[in-house]
Amino acid sequence: MSKEISQAVISRLPRYFRYLGELRDRGVERISSQELSEIMKVTASQIRQDFNNFGGFGQQGYGYNVEYLYDEISKILGIDKKHQLIIIGTGNLGMALARYTNFSTRGFVFKGAFDSNPELYGRKIGEVTIRPVEEIEEFVKNNNIDIAVLTIPKDQATLMAERLAKCGIKAIWNFAHVDLEVPENVQVENVHLSDSLMKLSYNINRYEHMHNKK
Repeated sequence: MSKEISQAVISRLPRYFRYLGELRDRGVERISSQELSEIMKVTASQIRQDFNNFGGFGQQGYGYNVEYLYDEISKILGIDKKHQLIIIGTGNLGMALARYTNFSTRGFVFKGAFDSNPELYGRKIGEVTIRPVEEIEEFVKNNNIDIAVLTIPKDQATLMAERLAKCGIKAIWNFAHVDLEVPENVQVENVHLSDSLMKLSYNINRYEHMHNKK
C-alpha cells in the first residue's frame, strides 16, 4: 500500500472491524454507509472517506457486503494471519493480558511469558510457562515471535526494548510508563493507562462544567 494513511483513519479500523464482525454474526449480509453510520455514531461521509483510502469497497446505491468488508479490513489490519506474542513481566497486569481469551480469537497467540523473579519460573499462565528473562533471545528465535508485550517497570523497559529489537522482534506493545524509542523497523504502541483515566476525568469535569452553567 503506497498511499500514506493517517493515524486517525487507522485508529478507526479496529472499531469498523468489531462492528462488522457483530453484524456478520447476526447474519446481516449488506449494509449502507448510512446504516453503518447510525450504528457506529460516525458520519456516513466519514465512513466513505475512510474506506476510499483503501479503494472504496462498495458499489454506488448497493452498499457494502458485510462479509467482504470484514475480510478486507482484516487483511488491512494484518489479522488475517496469526501473530505470535511473548509477555515480559508477569505481575497482575501481565497475568490478566495473557489470560484474555479475546486476543486469540483475533489471531494474537501468547507463546511465552518471562519474568526476572526466580520464584515464578515454571508456573503456568494457562498453557504458557513462565521462563527467566535470560531465555528471551533464544525463545524468540526458535518460536518465530513477532510481538513482545512489556508490563515491566519503566526503568527496565528501555534496555529490554533494545534487547528485543536486536533479537528480531517486529513490534512492542508497551505498558511500561515510558515512551520507547526503537529502530524504525520495530513498531511500538505505547499504552499509558493513567492517560486514559485522566482523559476520562477531563470529560467528567467538562460535562459537569457545561451543565452547571445552564
